[in-house]
Amino acid sequence: MTDISERTTAVRVAGAGAADLVAGVGSEDVPAVAVGSTGARALEPLVVATREGSSAFVANAGADAVADASRRPMGRSPTARTRESTTTRRPGRSRYRPSPSSTASEPFSRAAGGRIPAIPTTTRAPSASATRTPTPCSTPPRTLRGRGWGDWCTDDPYADLWAGVRDRDGPTSVVVNAHGNPGDALLLESDPYAVLDGASAAARAVGADYLYLYASEADETALERARDAAESRDYGLPVEVVSGPDVYRAAEPTMAIESIEGNHRLEARLRPPGPEDEGVYGNPTIVHTARTYAHLASALHGDAPETRVVSVTGDVEATTTVELAESDTVASATDAAGVDDFTAACVGGKFGGITTDLDVGLAPETLAEADLGTEGTIEVLGSDRCPVAFVGQRTNVAAETNCGRCVPCREGTTQLTEKLRDVYDGTYDEGGMAELMGVMESTSICAFGRDVPRTVRTAMREFDDAFEAHADGTCPSGTCAIGGTQ
Repeated sequence: MTDISERTTAVRVAGAGAADLVAGVGSEDVPAVAVGSTGARALEPLVVATREGSSAFVANAGADAVADASRRPMGRSPTARTRESTTTRRPGRSRYRPSPSSTASEPFSRAAGGRIPAIPTTTRAPSASATRTPTPCSTPPRTLRGRGWGDWCTDDPYADLWAGVRDRDGPTSVVVNAHGNPGDALLLESDPYAVLDGASAAARAVGADYLYLYASEADETALERARDAAESRDYGLPVEVVSGPDVYRAAEPTMAIESIEGNHRLEARLRPPGPEDEGVYGNPTIVHTARTYAHLASALHGDAPETRVVSVTGDVEATTTVELAESDTVASATDAAGVDDFTAACVGGKFGGITTDLDVGLAPETLAEADLGTEGTIEVLGSDRCPVAFVGQRTNVAAETNCGRCVPCREGTTQLTEKLRDVYDGTYDEGGMAELMGVMESTSICAFGRDVPRTVRTAMREFDDAFEAHADGTCPSGTCAIGGTQ
């Protein structure tokens, strides 16, 4: 077993196929290991050759580049037979702080906070997070807030909720909800110990008896790494890794609990009571995302930068996950993903807000003021996409995949989809849609039903002319069939 968690000289290969590239490569002095994704998958396989805190990077590397990096003295950049670049990582800098860089490797240097992953795929060697002394935590800093729609305290402080859970009787559970969000899955895949560090600190704070790591069944690598990390160390309580169905709604906190309990039909739970009163198996439970727990771990170790993990998806070369300061903008993330031409971006999850202005800050308050979501995803619509068609397709997904528990969401998504289809038949009922969306937002049980109207409302605001044109029989992008089926 090769433990590189404390090594200052090593060759790491990140991304899919890394295990094959490092097979038979490396030595005792310069070990070569496969590690999790950096978040910038367009650059992978990515070779990271490290010597005493300084690293050279080779993007899109092949077997020759890996072998070359293992043999070459680390003071020089490895020779690349593909596009390459080098940059220096400052020793001792924050594990989550984004690093400014002017080189072509910027997407990687800012991915996952600029941290070089240290968890081999073929071993269970702990990262630095795994070897630190468990963090004492009685009360989390009151400035810390939940991150992502899968967090029961989305954008709100969670200290008071923890205090209430700690004071309740009976068994208590802690849930790490890493379902559905690329950033959460990346954390479990590349640094599960940071997530477990925060989650176990939370468990000690509330006196929990059980800890659950929950992710989508589609994120196989994240689940595998989570199991390895859970088995490699004593966290002071049982840790169970649970996979959920690969559907968007399964990330909603109460539906995540339903999935953990083994229920096949996932429905949002009525609230009150919330999970803090009746969660897993009816016992008090706190539910936060992997991003929340990783940020908590940093805070408890004296470093809680105001940053956000953001994933760029959609019409991009490859999904890219970066960590940026809250003072950075949506454009900072799309630039890291190499986005040039676009029609719009859906910011803040599957049912985020549609915008053409990417110069919007990443702080939750700034995004909310712009009527955008805070889920931490940016879905890019390419230059040839029709926003009217996109919105219609998205509401149709909502109509087909909602849990069916509450009428405003179940019937509202269906009616909203029909009204958007009517646009193609010549009827653009702005007033009727606005009234329907108001009902959905104010009366739906969970965020699924409350968020769907945002996608439609913001698209109508940004592309009112396009909606009018469709009603008049013309698609400005030239991609829609008007006057019949979409």
